[in-house]
Amino acid sequence: MSLNPVAVAIFIALFVFVTLLGFWASRWRRGDMSHLHEWGLGGRRFGTLVTWFLLGGDLYTAYTFVAVPALMFGAGATGFFAVPYTILVYPILFAVFPRLWSVAHKHGYVTAADFVRGRFGSRSLALAVAVTGIVATMPYIALQLVGMEVVIAGLGIPTTLAIGGMVIPEAPLLIAFVVLAAYTYNSGLRAPAMIAVVKDALLYITVLAAVIVIPAELGGYGAIFKAVDPKTLLLGASTPGNLGPQAAYATLGLGSALALLLYPHSVTGLLSSSSRAAVQRNAVILPAYSFALGLIALLGYMAVAAGVKADPAFASGFKAFGNNFAVPALFLKSFPAWFVGVAFAAIAIGALVPAAIMSIACANLFTRNIYKEFVAPAASHARETAVAKIVSLLVKLGALFFIIELPTQYAIQLQLLGGIWIIQTLPSVLLGLYTRKLHPTALLIGWAAGIGAGTAMAWANAFKSSIYALHVFGLTVPCYAALSSLILNLAVAAVLSAVIRTPHADATKAEDYALG
Repeated sequence: MSLNPVAVAIFIALFVFVTLLGFWASRWRRGDMSHLHEWGLGGRRFGTLVTWFLLGGDLYTAYTFVAVPALMFGAGATGFFAVPYTILVYPILFAVFPRLWSVAHKHGYVTAADFVRGRFGSRSLALAVAVTGIVATMPYIALQLVGMEVVIAGLGIPTTLAIGGMVIPEAPLLIAFVVLAAYTYNSGLRAPAMIAVVKDALLYITVLAAVIVIPAELGGYGAIFKAVDPKTLLLGASTPGNLGPQAAYATLGLGSALALLLYPHSVTGLLSSSSRAAVQRNAVILPAYSFALGLIALLGYMAVAAGVKADPAFASGFKAFGNNFAVPALFLKSFPAWFVGVAFAAIAIGALVPAAIMSIACANLFTRNIYKEFVAPAASHARETAVAKIVSLLVKLGALFFIIELPTQYAIQLQLLGGIWIIQTLPSVLLGLYTRKLHPTALLIGWAAGIGAGTAMAWANAFKSSIYALHVFGLTVPCYAALSSLILNLAVAAVLSAVIRTPHADATKAEDYALG
């Protein structure tokens, strides 16, 4: 791709602006940054609007902006599952997560594993939840860098930099990593919270312009859908004895909805809210992002109608990134250079926000549930925060290693496994908010069974798909591996809890779940 000077100038200007904003954020709602809840949760002082921007920037990432249309572009209607699954998330958020906010606020919990430790009195179960969260989130951070890598290529910015005879590979990503690491270290969760406002403003401007301008250029939505292969507009029919793609689509949507809010970055965003009511209000207004996501998904069909894959100007982009290059190619073909700079900046900033939150969430988990629990129980608040800052840097460095040293496919495969793994914490976290009758030993064994079964299903698919066909009484049921392994997890935990009768400690009280 040739360098686009105007687009690059706009892109760099916006990138510099959010960088300065990230450093300034440490002065916003100033608190004692030597305390982990100040650095890692923004002091639990974010109101409804800031939480809305933070969670929107957290859950709707740069990779979402690139990957969902890419899936629509390549596979068709299957890619639209992201829209109904995000809609399913919000009733769960409204009904369940105010309870987690209340008990966490009462007891000073910073992570979901903190809650599990207090609720069930089990260090081992809390450790399992913490490690699962960290491992499931790492490839998610790497995929944000993939989204940034795609737009950098679209701008034509060279990926290597030569200084004094030394060649630096992936130089733009390294620069972005240094910037991200620096302002996250300095400002903690306040930085992505503030930058999320800019990111979301740019995102909505970009999406609204795209869904108005591009269809007008292509002859309207009727012409767009007419240009798409009719076979890709529908999921396909089931056959006798096989529930087919409908079952796969439904279970993928349900399982993804159950898993999304269990990710550490989701919990971090929710626990940073100033009140229980702020969490509930966000469950009501966050579906606005699902509406935007539906429009974003349609960009995949617009790219098909625009014929971007057949355009020689974009051959190198598709060769390097496959269908993930569909949206950048569409924007390059449809908009003037200045607006391409704005749109690509929206995607790149959309990578920085979730990557920062994810690294902070992993750092919180390691510090509270591994370092302080097993290594230095007497660590001071300042020491605890210092460790979290260092871990946040190491997490980002690990994600960067994924992108530079390993094929991107590995990060995608591990992220696929991440969804299967993180959902195994549901019995301990979500059910734990309602009952203490499940025994911690049973929960731990159920977690292990779910992790093992889910991983085996993905292995059987050569990590190319998370849909595994179950054979039940002669009926084939294609099912999301995370959901079927969760059912096994729940069954094991329920049966063993009925057998194991030894008492366990519970640091919480019934009234703790309704405070605030």
